[in-house]
Amino acid sequence: MSDLAEPFPNRRRRRLSASVAALALVASGAVGGAMIAYVNPARAAAVVTSDLQAQAVPSFAPIVERVKPAVVSVRVLIDNVADTGSEVSHELDKLPPQLKELFKRLEQNGGAQHRQAPRQGMAQGSGFFVSADGYVVTNNHVVEHGKVVTVTTEDGKLLEAKVIGTDPKTDLALLKVLAPGDYPYVSLATDTPKVGDWVVAIGNPFGLGGTVTSGIVSARGRDIGNGPYDDFLQIDAPINKGNSGGPTFNLKGEVVGVNTAIYSPSGGSVGLAFAIPADTVSTVVAALEQGGAVQRGYLGVQIQPVTRDIADSLGLDDASGALVDSALPGTPAADAGVKSGDVITKLNGLPVKDDRDLTRRVGALKPGDKAEIAVLRSGKELALNVALAPLKAEKVAEVSEEPHGGASVLGVLLAPAKPSDAKPSHAKPAHGAAGPGVVIARVDPDGPAASKGLSKGDVILEVAGRSVTQPAEVKAGIASAAEEGKKAVLLKIKTAQGALFMAFPLPKA
Repeated sequence: MSDLAEPFPNRRRRRLSASVAALALVASGAVGGAMIAYVNPARAAAVVTSDLQAQAVPSFAPIVERVKPAVVSVRVLIDNVADTGSEVSHELDKLPPQLKELFKRLEQNGGAQHRQAPRQGMAQGSGFFVSADGYVVTNNHVVEHGKVVTVTTEDGKLLEAKVIGTDPKTDLALLKVLAPGDYPYVSLATDTPKVGDWVVAIGNPFGLGGTVTSGIVSARGRDIGNGPYDDFLQIDAPINKGNSGGPTFNLKGEVVGVNTAIYSPSGGSVGLAFAIPADTVSTVVAALEQGGAVQRGYLGVQIQPVTRDIADSLGLDDASGALVDSALPGTPAADAGVKSGDVITKLNGLPVKDDRDLTRRVGALKPGDKAEIAVLRSGKELALNVALAPLKAEKVAEVSEEPHGGASVLGVLLAPAKPSDAKPSHAKPAHGAAGPGVVIARVDPDGPAASKGLSKGDVILEVAGRSVTQPAEVKAGIASAAEEGKKAVLLKIKTAQGALFMAFPLPKA
């Protein structure tokens, strides 16, 4: 049995563990400005050079020697290559030479009309053992279209594996090697790495298994638009196609992240790689092992970020928290009393940074979990208790795009959304606004509303937290906010994308 690491949570088998000794870095002291003023420049340069030489440059060899046996190459046979976005190389070796050359030419010339029949291909990625009995972590996008999955160990053994479960939202998958054995495995780190910490990545780039690269943690909490639960580590260790699903280690030999994506205009490494953090991996893998799927909590709110303008309009000191567009009927949020216009500031006693922070944290909870949320309503903080429901849709919270900035107040021509019988209006709302509200009948293309993306047919539902039905009420609401000394006025507007809040800066007195 391996002594590399503890297994991931909730393993039923008892395993031995041993700690991996951390490599020590000798830090050099900085020379203060007051001291340098009295030192000969040549001597000062020599001192700095000497300090740099004295600083220990870590050798990753001991770490690599210990953890490398737990890293595997993952190969997945795919039925229809054309339908996948995986890192696929076509299996043309089985074709006669003449046909092989023909298919290559068709690929190069874009002969889509000649590729009607499904073709088999091979997706390649990386993975690593997290238990002695053969559980392997990799990326969902490596195996999602797979028919047959195999892993290749460091010593060249080819092992068939089955997919235990996948989680597309975090791009993680859990495999199980079919052959019984006592496999070397590694642990997931419990401490979050700091920006600037050394890391080592091991994987299968371009099919070159067992490749080791190094770098540092460049940033944390990156959102790359991959999904609602984005919270990536950014590292500068060279990562390429085929590294997907492979581990990134700290200097203790613990996995701090699973390599998932790179930013690259050219397709090669430019030093911008993104890894799923270990705490996310630990939670997801434990859930996949138990049931093959991840069950997430559901709050039932449509939210958007609190911009600086919105914070000013609500009298908030900080542009933080999540602004509630609406609490969906029959959801935990609505049952707990969450209302449109509330700003969710805390979840279980901890501050909510923004809308995405709330989405990630609610998604980390389970259906049935009790949670306490703090909301700001009319300048007062309220504590509300919710019991989370199972997530049925693909979202924990539907996040609205942040509105673009504006200059003055509105710059629109308004009309009642529900015309009176005496004076019928010819303004026809474009978004089904046949009820309360004030419809935007015309938009000044150079005005603030246009700069925020509003258009004819959008409907103003509220001004400064009060419902409106007539253009005069919109004007009065804006004037009242200005008289109160607010920097901006908050409007709730129904658009083609749904109802959302927008803040319009008020002119200075």
